[in-house]
Formats: sequence, C-alpha cells, structure tokens
Amino acid sequence: MTIAHDPVVLDLAALDGCATLLPGPTGVLAELDARLSTAGRRPAALLELGLLRRDDTWPTPAPALDATTRLVAASLRGDDWIGRSGPAEFAVLLAGDPADADAVAVRLAAGVAALGRPGLGAGVGIAVLEEGLTAREVLRRATLCLTTARAAGAGSVIRYRGVR
Repeated sequence: MTIAHDPVVLDLAALDGCATLLPGPTGVLAELDARLSTAGRRPAALLELGLLRRDDTWPTPAPALDATTRLVAASLRGDDWIGRSGPAEFAVLLAGDPADADAVAVRLAAGVAALGRPGLGAGVGIAVLEEGLTAREVLRRATLCLTTARAAGAGSVIRYRGVR
C-alpha cells in the first residue's frame, strides 16, 4: 500500500508574525560558523539588511517586519539562508561571489522601498566569508558596513573591503 502525501504549500503572504519564526542572533552565529568551514572552497557572503524609517517610533511595527521577511524569503535560492541579527536587521547568507552579493543587496534594498510602506527603506552591509575569520568577526564587518549604509540613507549598500 502506497501512501501519498499532499505537498505542503507555504503561503508566506498569509503568515502574520513570520518574522518571529526566523532564527535569532545565536542562530546567525551558528550558521556563520558552519558556512565559514567551507569558505575556502565555496564563496559566500553575509548581507545584513537593516530597516530605516522616517518616523522615529520604536519598535518597528510587526507588519513591516513581516513584509520584509516575505520579501527576503521570496528572493533567496535554495542554498541561501535568512535569520534576524537584531530587532530591525536581517542576516542573509548567500552562496556566490561578492558581485552576486552586491547585486542581491541592491535588489533587496530596492524591494523594501517598493513594499509600499510609507517611510520604510533599507540599507545593506556586506561581509565576504573568508578562511580564518570567526563568525563574530564576519558579523562585526557586516554590521560596520550596515551602520555606514544606514548613515548614507535608504538604498545604500556598503561592502567591507579592508581591515579597520
């Protein structure tokens, strides 16, 4: 007797609170550790997407986080990974060279602006995974670049390019 299973179709648009389902900072560091072990054989980068808002209310509303989660999740390939590195920050691990990471970062920042949420934008910091780096150092580099991108304004993408 054969039992057929119906495939589960996940409709991200219907999920409220989907941002809360993502792994947090501890999960981000664990996934970075795992990916760093293959950094010499398989190029990859960490994108840290940070939301920017023109209003100064805190925290970022859940619907904005959920919409961003759906946007990022729909933009990733099968071997990419998403987590939350902060209250309004998303960590995205991408396989591929730095040029791929730059292109994805620009696309994600533009996508956040196009979500139709007044005053919502994003900046992105990028750190390439390199042999010999720790997960915390990669995250520090991406966060440094995100801070610079946020200061430059919505739509900005900064990639780490040297020792600081």
